[in-house]
Amino acid sequence: MRGGAAIHWFGGQDHELPDRCLRHLRLAPRSWVYRSRTISSEGMDRRSRSSGSRIRAPDAGFATKPKLATRMIARAIDASVPFKWVAGDTVYGVGDIEQQLRRAGKGYVLGVSSAHAFGSWGKRRLVGGTAGDIAQTLRSSDWKRLSAGAGTKGPRLHEWCYLELADLNAGEFDSAIDGLWTRGLLIRRHIADYDLAFFTTWCPAGTSIETLVAVEGHRWAIEDSFETAKNEFGLDHNESRSWHGWHRHVSMVMLAFAMMAVIRHRANPPPPRKTKRRAKAKTKASLRRL
Repeated sequence: MRGGAAIHWFGGQDHELPDRCLRHLRLAPRSWVYRSRTISSEGMDRRSRSSGSRIRAPDAGFATKPKLATRMIARAIDASVPFKWVAGDTVYGVGDIEQQLRRAGKGYVLGVSSAHAFGSWGKRRLVGGTAGDIAQTLRSSDWKRLSAGAGTKGPRLHEWCYLELADLNAGEFDSAIDGLWTRGLLIRRHIADYDLAFFTTWCPAGTSIETLVAVEGHRWAIEDSFETAKNEFGLDHNESRSWHGWHRHVSMVMLAFAMMAVIRHRANPPPPRKTKRRAKAKTKASLRRL
């Protein structure tokens, strides 16, 4: 039995799975894997033996999903992966991830439970309490109907409310950038059953609710990517009983997925923009006909 986590990169119409981590592998009695030949890899502890080499997988031990997320975010930052925002659901938690992203100068929209506490200061409208309690105090005029992106049946419309809680200097968190950033609370309400979802946000001051909704809405691509990787490349078609077996299988699937993303991008270039000269020529032609 195994569990893992992966990060998903989204840019425009392109998206891919750049990293993954294994949470636990219960079938392996130990985190040590024996090989008949020496393999050197960054982050692995190697000890020579007469029968081969002893290699310790860097993340073969148990780790929580928030811990896996911080590892992969750190690797993405070290590798200079271009991204401005991070979106995640409640399973990845807050706290360490929030501090990590603030220090890196990245915005985020992270899911939290209704019991998560919020407080505001320095704002015209002061709120405090749990996310669920704050939602009960909202007026009908506080909600705005917006689309979180295109779905299989058209725009994914929900009602949204964004509350700015405090403006903070990013430099206070040893951030890579300076300036005012806003900590906020984003609430999503289902149109039919009024089911609520809550998100803690961190963004440059003046960021619109439309931008935050768009960031949160990109999470649909994660499920889409996993379904594509399973159906087209056999992501879940493996019987791995070791860290190396799982890691190699998933890495090959991710490589194939990345190649597909590149091919799709080149095969579907954006349509050329119409020039003003063409528009003027059409206008003159229509006038001549008249």
